[in-house]
Amino acid sequence: QVQLVESGGGLVQAGGSLRLSCAASGRIFSVNTMGWYRQAPGKQRMLVASITRGGSTNYADSVKGRFTISRDNAKNTVYLQMNSLKPEDTAVYYCMVASGGTSWGQGTQVTVSS
Repeated sequence: QVQLVESGGGLVQAGGSLRLSCAASGRIFSVNTMGWYRQAPGKQRMLVASITRGGSTNYADSVKGRFTISRDNAKNTVYLQMNSLKPEDTAVYYCMVASGGTSWGQGTQVTVSS
């Protein structure tokens, strides 16, 4: 099984920044797409950003220009740099790794106060 350990969440004021990280370990043969999803209370989980092994990225319209996803293939780690945070960014953020099957992190809370 693939284990994902997330870190970097917390409480930040609107306009501030946070950097999330997610390290994958375990039975990893090949990591293709890595990404970040979020789920706010009463809402469905949605894709925030994804990145392929080759570096191609995809972002939700609501975070374009503010968030940046990156990865370190040697460390099997994906990052999400979040700038200009807004209260509507408040959610539990989950990392995802596609390596044959799909693995999910435990989630990390991001709270943005106004």
